[in-house]
Amino acid sequence: MDTILVTGGAGFIGSNLVRHLLQHTTHAIVVVDKLTYAANPHAVESWSSEPRVAFEQADIADTGAMEQVLAEYRPRAVLNLAAETHVDRSIDSPRAFIETNLTGTFVLLEVARRYVAKLSGPAREDFRFLHVSTDEVYGTLGATGQFTEETPYAPSSPYSASKAGADHLVRAYFRTYDLPALITNCSNNYGPYQHPEKLIPTTILNALDGRPLPIYGNGGNIRDWLHVSDHCAGLWTVLQHGTPGEQYNIGATNEQTNLAIVDQVCELLEELRPPAANPALRAAGLDHYRELKQFVPDRPGHDLRYAVNASKLGRELAWAPHYSFETGLRATVIWYMEHHHWFQANRPGYDRRRLGLKEVDA
Repeated sequence: MDTILVTGGAGFIGSNLVRHLLQHTTHAIVVVDKLTYAANPHAVESWSSEPRVAFEQADIADTGAMEQVLAEYRPRAVLNLAAETHVDRSIDSPRAFIETNLTGTFVLLEVARRYVAKLSGPAREDFRFLHVSTDEVYGTLGATGQFTEETPYAPSSPYSASKAGADHLVRAYFRTYDLPALITNCSNNYGPYQHPEKLIPTTILNALDGRPLPIYGNGGNIRDWLHVSDHCAGLWTVLQHGTPGEQYNIGATNEQTNLAIVDQVCELLEELRPPAANPALRAAGLDHYRELKQFVPDRPGHDLRYAVNASKLGRELAWAPHYSFETGLRATVIWYMEHHHWFQANRPGYDRRRLGLKEVDA
């Protein structure tokens, strides 16, 4: 049985990827996660009864810990999803983003390089290092055009800069050391188990609780949305069939303004949890969820538009998304409605307050 190492496997995308691997493969899975605020406690608990999953609480920037993990489990592949991801947090406190996203990736690459050098011929040929990145490394688009794998990097936030630096390191380790590495750059993910600091879960949970729905600026910023299960299928496709040294965009051609996202969530809740049946909305003296919308000052350095061209992945590796945005968003709203109380209990201390206002670290 091959072993797959997933760093950041207790996070939003990582925990969904582990579920995907359990459902669609017979491989053993080793999850490495630091268990920061963004980790999914439910996922970690569920793995305790899953014989194919081993869990190691560790920091990818800890060289000794990573060397020990690779030596003990001898994985055929490393999928690096460990990252600090929230742009607003990177504005307030960028250090953690450099330490995890850049230094952590460097440590993993160094450890993997030494590990691969000791493998026998066939095992060395089979090994893969897949680095999971973001479309934000490309910067911003105007009203037209899409990001391709050849788009020059132009990151705008500390988060995207840290991810861009990590991408460059991965590419350099392929070219300099022949480490069989691949890079994927995805559009905005949504779906089950996402931390409520992100737009879609914030909107759903705040609306259910009768709290304001914050919209940055005029709500006109555009993102390309990808259901997390489609992303996980794309990652597995790239790991199995991608060419080392190549970069693959993963997106579903679902461009939406932030304002349109909020409006669509409100419309779905009007149907699925009518305002008259929501005590929180009645207590706020409101008749409709859309009355909770609140425009707030824009994020510093807020990119206008992202749009991902994933035709290379479709053309070369025959991947295509399963979800339309309409079906994916409906499924996501229903999931959060069904897990509302559980979600609150598993995120103690997080009050969904706004971050990213350029506060200075103490």
